[in-house]
Amino acid sequence: MHKKIRIGMVAVLFMISATIFAQQIDSIPDTQIEPSQMLVEAEKGLRKDSINTFKRVKLDGIAAVVGDYVILESDIEKTMIDLRSQGASVEDITKCGLLGKLMEDRLYAHQAVQDSILVSDDEVNATGERQLQQLVQQIGSMEKVLAYYRKENEASFRQELYKINKLRMLSEKMQQSIVSEIEITPEEVRQFFNKIPEDQRPVFGAEMEIAQIVKKPKPTDVEVQATIDKLNKIKGDVEDNDSSFSVKAILYSQGPSKSQGGLIAGVTKKSGYVKEFKDVAFSLKEGEVSEPFETMFGWHIMYMEKIRGQELDVRHILMQPEISSKALENAKAELDSIRQQILDGKYTFAEAALNFSDEEETKYDDGKLRNPQDFGPRFELTKMDPTLYNQVRSLKDNEISYPIQEEDERGGGTSFKLMRVTNRYDEHVADFAQDYIKIQQLAKTEKQFEAIKKWMEEHIEETYISVNDSRKDCDFANNWVKK
Repeated sequence: MHKKIRIGMVAVLFMISATIFAQQIDSIPDTQIEPSQMLVEAEKGLRKDSINTFKRVKLDGIAAVVGDYVILESDIEKTMIDLRSQGASVEDITKCGLLGKLMEDRLYAHQAVQDSILVSDDEVNATGERQLQQLVQQIGSMEKVLAYYRKENEASFRQELYKINKLRMLSEKMQQSIVSEIEITPEEVRQFFNKIPEDQRPVFGAEMEIAQIVKKPKPTDVEVQATIDKLNKIKGDVEDNDSSFSVKAILYSQGPSKSQGGLIAGVTKKSGYVKEFKDVAFSLKEGEVSEPFETMFGWHIMYMEKIRGQELDVRHILMQPEISSKALENAKAELDSIRQQILDGKYTFAEAALNFSDEEETKYDDGKLRNPQDFGPRFELTKMDPTLYNQVRSLKDNEISYPIQEEDERGGGTSFKLMRVTNRYDEHVADFAQDYIKIQQLAKTEKQFEAIKKWMEEHIEETYISVNDSRKDCDFANNWVKK
């Protein structure tokens, strides 16, 4: 298997989990068009320099039909424009290729409806609401958003967002259903690897494995109570004096949502927020402010802005109790002592992490950091978070750093940590034993790709598909013209 093909297979993961086009908030092509709108839409790009040209463009306005969906020539043009505006290279992208991708998306969406894989109106509207809120925050006001996208009013813009998001979400759910139960056995991984000629095996970049021991200085009871009192005062101002919760969040919150007035949109019971946060969110009524409550990130109060079924828009204010300079010094001194005990052989680094680290995510795993991309222990140097890379780049193998002070960007406060590079891997040709996790993912991706390909072949045959005569000469990856 050629390296270029394997690179393409990795890209399939993105095709499986999300639609490539129309996923960006600032990319808004048309989706499903009612029959009565076809000619109106087709006429948008007409050249009126001659009657013959007018007729030709009008006839060619519909590029393809897939099930219940119509794709206009203008959809292809707009998608190309959107890609350019996002800074993507379009040198190797053809209009035929774009049409093929648009047809794939619509086949997924069409079949999702046939298979009763549905998305609720609440779910679609909530997604559009989040996008609008983000756009308003980025551009400045709803009026500016409408002007930027050349929309006459908010209602028509919401309607267009609804169509786009419904098609995208149906497409994603259909793709996920096709590959959701695909698993890969060790024997399949071995066979996949053995099929790759030795001179065509992938080359993996330099990597390292990292472990850490973390100490988080704790506030005193007095400092905690002072924080609770501040939050209660804000709560009272909002409830009794009609103060704006969002303004209070901008002024006082220490969380990452501070600049958005503490807004966190689209919270569901499956969202990745900590349990305490979700428990409070789902206990509030619309317009209600919670009592102060604690999470691993600090102390909060929460305001329920909007309830849409099982999806919530909330605002919250996060505050960290002040940590005394003495507590900071003590945490640093404790890590210095732990470091020396490891050097003296009293503990291994893994034993010290288990016994002394305050970080639950790593202490029970020998202190190992996990790569958020694949949850494996390796970090490729060229793809590492710059802050993490700078913390470990000068460490020799098994050398233990001196205590490093760090501020949690999520609002978790100040901590100190010892770091150690436990393994290094130079750039190398794929090795089955050493790179099993990566090879396993490549093998699984190929299996998913084959499942998608088979699904496409079967459903293209049984679905009504029409391609305009002007596009039938396209060299499609799929048999859209049913030759």
